Amino acid sequence: MSRIEKDFLGSIELSDSELYGIHTKRAFANFNVSGKSVDKDLIKALVMVKKACAIANFEVGLLDEKIKDAIVFACDEILAGKYDDQFIVDRFQGGAGTSTNMNVNEVIANIALIHIGRKPGEYDIIHPINHVNMSQSTNDVYPTALRIATIWNVRELSEECAELQKSLQRKEHEFEDVIKAGRTQLQDALPVTLGQEFGAYAQAISRDRWRLYKVEERLRVINIGATAVGNATNAPLKYIFKVTEILRDLTKIGLARSDYLMDATQNADVFVECSGLLKALAVNLSKIANDLRLLSSGPNTGLNEINLPAVQAGSSIMPGKVNPVIPELVNTIAFQVMANDFAITLAAQAGQLELNAFLPLIANNLLESLKILKNGIKIFRQQCIDGITANKEKCLEYAKKTPAIAASLIDKIGYDKAAEIAKKATLESKQIIDVVKELNIMDEKEAQELLNPFEFIKFKE
Repeated sequence: MSRIEKDFLGSIELSDSELYGIHTKRAFANFNVSGKSVDKDLIKALVMVKKACAIANFEVGLLDEKIKDAIVFACDEILAGKYDDQFIVDRFQGGAGTSTNMNVNEVIANIALIHIGRKPGEYDIIHPINHVNMSQSTNDVYPTALRIATIWNVRELSEECAELQKSLQRKEHEFEDVIKAGRTQLQDALPVTLGQEFGAYAQAISRDRWRLYKVEERLRVINIGATAVGNATNAPLKYIFKVTEILRDLTKIGLARSDYLMDATQNADVFVECSGLLKALAVNLSKIANDLRLLSSGPNTGLNEINLPAVQAGSSIMPGKVNPVIPELVNTIAFQVMANDFAITLAAQAGQLELNAFLPLIANNLLESLKILKNGIKIFRQQCIDGITANKEKCLEYAKKTPAIAASLIDKIGYDKAAEIAKKATLESKQIIDVVKELNIMDEKEAQELLNPFEFIKFKE
């Protein structure tokens, strides 16, 4: 069975199995770029918005109860995951999200029609715009839905950050007695513990968690009811307050109506802020991954201070080779997040006057960054961090060999003399303690106390 749908541009034939309509069909043809449809979380959030709008329109006397019930039924069916294949519009699209909004409107309308015993396309009974999109515009439902979908993903990412922080803190305690050479600018520096290094990583991730927690305050401010340009045309004030309240209950998020609807309609800076925080997290993750790759390098010709879990063979030609593929994955994710952030920045500043036409790009890149970070962090924690072990003896060997421990001699013999000792030790590949003994600079017991690597990790009174 098929049907003919018309718009002011002409007509298109659709099969009755296609629960979207003419607008979606045209958009699918126009924007078939990536082969990937709109993010499911954004569709889910849009459907929740439609459900809230239908209920609010009914409660303020704008929508017939039977039509409201049919729309709500359709929304619930979609939210249950029964019609995922009907949302076909490409995630890259022109039109500020209108095609995505219409895809949702048309699918809801046709499911609702089938539910009441009618055929898809009988829009004189339940119309995608007149009923499903009542009191709305793409320009208020799309940004509102994007904020909701972003909050869902921010919360999940924050939880993964919390778990990563715990794993790093466990390693901090596990390695608290593993003394090693510190390094600054990749050159020998004063001794530290491996535990201290992991503790510093945990502190960085803790800051990222806090940043993500705080950004939700701005994301909770929505512009539902603003309609096309932010002046609430076709949306009664009673409806605006009612739909915000209903949406708050449906999402279980403390959503709040913007005090200036036009601002929340035309400006996308909150998404830039959120993306910037994701970039900061990506920077910290990439730095940790870089360190782990360096510390585990070798094992025979590198630092070899730690062992990463072996998760797969590393070479198609070199037998026994194992590569740090999980940290490399984290680096890769970080690079993508940084690239996404740049695209989001460009898209947000390209908005003009009362609307940003590039919200679909912002939505795609922001939600992608959130998801790949969330999934990547989980893999990083489970398949790398939790299984790291220390080569304690190798670490101690380096700690004793670093010429930087000559710094402990400065108060006793002065900087210049200490520098001479460090230089001699380096040139002759000797430990500082051996050079001090050789030059008979001080009592051996005193030298042993001053040059004990474990003394460097203590805070002096």
